[in-house]
Amino acid sequence: MHLNDTIPCRKGQHLRLKERIEIQVLKRLGKSNRFIAKQLSRSHSTINDEIQRGTALQVKIVNGKRIYRSDYYAETGQMVYENHREACQAKGKILKVGTFIAYATQHILEDDWSPDAAVGRFKQEIEYKDEPTVCTKTLYRYIDEGLIINLNNMNLWLKVRRKTKPKPSRERKRILGQSIEERPQEVSDRTTFGHWEFDTVIGKKTKGEPVLLTLIERLTRYQLVIKIKSKDERSVRETIESMAQCNPNFAKLFKTVTCDNGSEFASLSEALYNISDVYFTHPYSSWERGTNENHNGLLRRYIPKGKSLKQYSTAQIQRFTQKLNHLPRKILHYLTPTEAILLHFNQI
Repeated sequence: MHLNDTIPCRKGQHLRLKERIEIQVLKRLGKSNRFIAKQLSRSHSTINDEIQRGTALQVKIVNGKRIYRSDYYAETGQMVYENHREACQAKGKILKVGTFIAYATQHILEDDWSPDAAVGRFKQEIEYKDEPTVCTKTLYRYIDEGLIINLNNMNLWLKVRRKTKPKPSRERKRILGQSIEERPQEVSDRTTFGHWEFDTVIGKKTKGEPVLLTLIERLTRYQLVIKIKSKDERSVRETIESMAQCNPNFAKLFKTVTCDNGSEFASLSEALYNISDVYFTHPYSSWERGTNENHNGLLRRYIPKGKSLKQYSTAQIQRFTQKLNHLPRKILHYLTPTEAILLHFNQI
């Protein structure tokens, strides 16, 4: 047994920059890792690991030739150490935001909120004003790294529905009425309330199947979903005319309507004559009704493509719609569409 073997090692203490500089000096003097460990009263494995982390490949040009050399550098070792500590502290922070994590997990799993909605809404809740939280990016990282029990990317509906399927070419189609190019600028800018986008959502592609008529208010993102008999002109017209007759404030609520050139909307201008202005998007330009398209995608959480709408009652559809209208939206400063539209009812 060597005398130096009896020197006690310091356990549970991280290497300091001063020690790393000493390691660098001793390595330059050609000392072995075991010698350095005894000099610093550290374990042999600690020095081995540190030298491995702090070793970098250097390139020097000598007489026009490249010479490669691996050396341990105290600065490199310190930088790697600090990066590892930062990552460790980030994982440790999750223990300090337990209330927020429970809040986010509950709303993501039970109410289909996005992580961003959970972060934004939590910060606005008065009862949680003194509770620590994390940003949206950090919450996504926690989920990606599996740091939150019972929550993973499969629970983030929008994250797993990405599509890269190419779209087939289409033939030109006639615009049914006033073009979207004639629509007032205030509608495009979303500066006033009462401007809606209409569309239909189908379930199973069979004859006699009911469809959903979806109506989205552009400013508040408030959504109405109505189950109608079929995807045809008569069903849409009867539904809209009934709505207009039953609501004395219909003209104030529905100042303009924007829809696509589907045959089911062929009589929409007539149904809303002298009530609302109707505008039609360019053929095969779904992005001109982006709000409606996005909300139809959200509705697919509950009604997948290819599933018959006969299986869903009106009450079920209204429950789905209510959940969507109670999702906090970043664009609304984390108000829900229901809260946003209530702010405008007093003006009617």
